[in-house]
Amino acid sequence: MKKKVNNNLTSFADHLDEQYGKRGTEERERFEEGFETFRLGAMIQELRKEQGLTQEQLAVKCGTTKTYISRIENDASDIRLSTLMRIIREGLGGHLHLSVDLK
Repeated sequence: MKKKVNNNLTSFADHLDEQYGKRGTEERERFEEGFETFRLGAMIQELRKEQGLTQEQLAVKCGTTKTYISRIENDASDIRLSTLMRIIREGLGGHLHLSVDLK
């Protein structure tokens, strides 16, 4: 059986360029920043759930509030680096590693 080739496919990178502009444009940078914030919240939520912790339990372990944890997980709050490190270290028992991409 011969596979049908769809020449109308668009790569995700091309889709982002079309929807938000090329990297470096103001609109694209706002999108990228928002996506990273969303990704961070989703990562914290996933790690918390893997450890069987409620938001309240995580908050108590790292000295913050359930409301703050919820706001981070639901992409509604900026987070200070020191607070992020405390959540990862004291709340989740991990270590935070950062990298910078200067493309």
